[in-house]
Amino acid sequence: MNILDWLSGRFSNRRKALSLYKRGVARARNRNRQGAIDDYTATMAMRDVPEDVKAMALYRRALVHVAAGDEVKGVDDLNGVLAMDEGLCNVKTMARHRLAGLESRSSDKHA
Repeated sequence: MNILDWLSGRFSNRRKALSLYKRGVARARNRNRQGAIDDYTATMAMRDVPEDVKAMALYRRALVHVAAGDEVKGVDDLNGVLAMDEGLCNVKTMARHRLAGLESRSSDKHA
């Protein structure tokens, strides 16, 4: 495989992953939570998906889980974003802030 074939494949995978990710975003906006979760999960499961796309999909899936009332899965996904070796720095920052908000909300319930 030459470098052009390799680059073409990488960009093609990224394009496919982003398309699926964007469909998940649209479904989440339309309150099709299960459809959004399925799209984000499928995005992350794709072969050779860039880490930044995986991080965005995992973060968005966490938000949908929390919106659906499943904070445990949401927190697990947010921690998954933070555990990634790569990914976007701003996605990790958003995950930290969201976790802090959930922890604050949880401690307010128990006070």
